[in-house]
Amino acid sequence: MAAAAVGTRSLAGSALPVLRGAGCRWLWALPAGLAAAASPPSSGSLSPFDRRLKRKQKNWAALQAEPGKCDYLREEVGGRIADRVFDIPRTFPLALDVGSGRGYIAQHLTKDTVEKLIQVDIAENALKNAVESEIPTVSIVADEESLPFKENTFNLVVSSLSLHWVNDLPKAFRELAELEREGGFSPHVSPFTAVSDLGHLLSRAGFNTLTVDTDEIQVNYPGLFEVMEDLQGMGESNCSWNRKPLLHRDTMLAAAAIYQEMYGNSDGSVPATFQIFYMIGWKFHESQAKPAKRGSATVSFGDLPKLGGFVPREKR
Repeated sequence: MAAAAVGTRSLAGSALPVLRGAGCRWLWALPAGLAAAASPPSSGSLSPFDRRLKRKQKNWAALQAEPGKCDYLREEVGGRIADRVFDIPRTFPLALDVGSGRGYIAQHLTKDTVEKLIQVDIAENALKNAVESEIPTVSIVADEESLPFKENTFNLVVSSLSLHWVNDLPKAFRELAELEREGGFSPHVSPFTAVSDLGHLLSRAGFNTLTVDTDEIQVNYPGLFEVMEDLQGMGESNCSWNRKPLLHRDTMLAAAAIYQEMYGNSDGSVPATFQIFYMIGWKFHESQAKPAKRGSATVSFGDLPKLGGFVPREKR
């Protein structure tokens, strides 16, 4: 895997092509939930994240002079999702990208794979500054927690580096399962839950033929402050209700020194490792392959080693 330089950061990963072409149409669907007061949820509520603050963070990041400066991680992961879509030998007439941001998946897709893509994000500025794509796209401002679509609308649903800010992940999975007709599903979630739990959540949501795997992407930074700067530029600042409003400078300097001492590279840089969970599930459809009936096998597993003797040597 080649090392790609990203400003003063170095990303361990292969370079991915950027496809450019058709523009996109716009639809606006701003749910009422976005206008809620910025106050913590009531006691006992399972809402750890301030969604209104997350929208502000992502909008701020998209309005920076060089919004693509901190997109290297999102673009890399978006390309890896596209690779998984390419592994499915079919064309999807209508797909949905949940939490699309500036279109990090769309730029890697082709018309032969996805004929039309709906991009949904909570931040309108991210959609306004979306990168160009070969495939036709429609951008909709909506919250990932309240999607404005009817059941069985899409053939494919994808999501990249967005669902880790959703308050109710099981509910989000169920809604995404309802939106699909029969196609594949491949969201990415940062590791706030165990790998074993993700497969269980997908199964409970109604998906089958599940695949869950994990990947790590390491980025080297000049120091801890550059890590925090880029996370802010990605719109990935903390939005937990119980976050601390202010970190003292002395605390940050001490943390940077400790991080450098414990994990620093020989060249003075410090590594940051991003762990990505990949999940793929399929909504049930009659066309899917089904297991054979119990007892219908014609060959015993114990006889498999003997089969080699019946295969001509040149065909092995």
